[in-house]
Amino acid sequence: MTKTSNIESTLVENRVFPPDARARQGARIASMAAYEALCKEAADDGDAFWSRLAKDNLQWMRPFTRTLDESKAPFYTWFDDGELNASANCLDRHIGTPVENKTAIVFEADDGKVTTVSYKELLARVSQFANALKARGIQKGDRVIVYMPMTIEGVVAMQACARIGATHSVVFGGFSAKALQERIIDAGAVAVITANSQLRGGKELPLKSIVDDGIALGGCESIKTVFVYRRTPTACNMVEGRDIGFAEALAGQGTECPPVAVGAEHPLFILYTSGSTGKPKGVQHSTGGYLLWAKLTMDWTFDLRPEDVFWCTADIGWITGHSYVAYGPLAAGATQVVFEGIPTFPHAGRFWQMIEKHKVSIFYTAPTAIRSLIKAADSDEKVHPKNWDLSSLRILGTVGEPINPEAWMWYHRNVGGEKCPVVDTFWQTETGGHVITPLPGATPLVPGSCTLPLPGIAAAIVDETGKDLPNGAGGMLVIKRPWPSMIRTIWNDPERFKKSYFPEEMGGTIYLAGDGAVRSEDRGYFRITGRIDDVLNVSGHRLGTMEIESALVAKTDLVAEAAVVGRPDDMTGEAVCAFVVLKRGRPEGDEAARIAAELRSWVAKEIGPIAKPKDIRFGENLPKTRSGKIMRRLLRSIAKGEAITQDTSTLENPAILEQLGQAY
Repeated sequence: MTKTSNIESTLVENRVFPPDARARQGARIASMAAYEALCKEAADDGDAFWSRLAKDNLQWMRPFTRTLDESKAPFYTWFDDGELNASANCLDRHIGTPVENKTAIVFEADDGKVTTVSYKELLARVSQFANALKARGIQKGDRVIVYMPMTIEGVVAMQACARIGATHSVVFGGFSAKALQERIIDAGAVAVITANSQLRGGKELPLKSIVDDGIALGGCESIKTVFVYRRTPTACNMVEGRDIGFAEALAGQGTECPPVAVGAEHPLFILYTSGSTGKPKGVQHSTGGYLLWAKLTMDWTFDLRPEDVFWCTADIGWITGHSYVAYGPLAAGATQVVFEGIPTFPHAGRFWQMIEKHKVSIFYTAPTAIRSLIKAADSDEKVHPKNWDLSSLRILGTVGEPINPEAWMWYHRNVGGEKCPVVDTFWQTETGGHVITPLPGATPLVPGSCTLPLPGIAAAIVDETGKDLPNGAGGMLVIKRPWPSMIRTIWNDPERFKKSYFPEEMGGTIYLAGDGAVRSEDRGYFRITGRIDDVLNVSGHRLGTMEIESALVAKTDLVAEAAVVGRPDDMTGEAVCAFVVLKRGRPEGDEAARIAAELRSWVAKEIGPIAKPKDIRFGENLPKTRSGKIMRRLLRSIAKGEAITQDTSTLENPAILEQLGQAY
């Protein structure tokens, strides 16, 4: 990727792109005045604001009479005496309207084969699978692990769980048997929905065998059923009495299944995300508040219109795939593209080719993908976006990490033809949906900035005590008032929930995002500066440093000690850097390269390929203070290749710094 000088970067960051007439025409929020009016409505009477939106946007089986209950803060509840069903709000609500025969999903497989399904057909498939779940004894309140390829069946599995009131926990198909086992145990899951294999980049990758390995690790006695979708002809192991193929499970099941009414606070799903300690956190989301925000942000952030073709490239294993594949687009009645493959197979023009083929009008992807495609286009003219007709595009979006201004400009110019607003969305697994983002018909855009909070989101930047900081001063990002789609708790760990997100030193009621941010002095626009805790953001995926460190030291025959930090990376945004002390002394040269490769494979097995360290550095020890504390600030400087200018007088072993200079 072409580097831009600091002066050019500053000019890019200060450049403002006002919404053009095409973006304003017919937009739901078509001016800053309209945006400010909504913000004022939310600030003046939050209960009335959220109550109005919940009644207008969701169908309730039993209407709610209470909006926000703050009596047990920070365990806030919303619409808690109301009842609804998420699947009914995504599917049944469209039956009897023109949307029922509209295409719900355009599925493009890894090999390019395209399958479409209408809303009416999708409802039938979801209902039939919901009946199959019930036939195996799965009921309201049970937890179900979904470990599926990026297919229509993955969405069907999630919707079917919601339909019967079962709480799903989707595990990304790249995670290991160990990661799967930990999530099964923590959730107390009664079933796993998986496939024999998945297809990515022309390769067949196993899923069912990883499920078997995870269960075999022990502690998974709660699992009574494993449903297996046959994605490829390849045979897989089937355990008699426990495992059942989709075809067999669906045989004889009807295509009608009444949706089960659940309370608005009923857990729709648990999604595990890395924390700053080794154990993953089960983020618990409600049904009513979460679904409301997924629907609203489809309307506001993407200004969704009936004729749009929406494409979010995220996997359902991540929160983006939950909110903007499995729930938001369906609740909004959109036609969406679901893609099984990767952006560089069979060539790095695959995204642009698909936009042309399916006439995509709203395209939502990660900065990591954009940066990799910039690099590909720079090295091969044949895969440059200019070779495809992208005129159907109306709105572009980015997700997962802040987008650097240079990549923003390339995306805007070469993909959007300088006509499409770029909505740079900031949000988290814990927020359930966008919280800070431009609105395409209203917000002037500044490359590299996620701009302003959505109406009802009281975002601020504070110091360690919760005191507000002035514009231009960097600090910690917080949200001062609850909102409907916020995390409800950490599954089975309410104390960790309070400590992680609502620290007592800030009063115990303010949500701490865990990210640093700064607001511009002129417009008050937000720019995210990075994590303030020990969580890395690799290609938009959050990884706990402690989780990777724990995996490394679990290699007990080899590793004595390990520390993990992040460093900036042009492709992935942040790269994993591991500092390792071996039991057998410090290796060098070919031996060090061989051991580094062995450790990468080990981490991939323990956590998943996404967690593999990009750099591994070996030392006889780690830089520690005389009290034994690892000096991580020094490790971060070493990882970045910076000269050590910090005070090292408190180091027990300053000579160690030179050893750690070599990366493998």
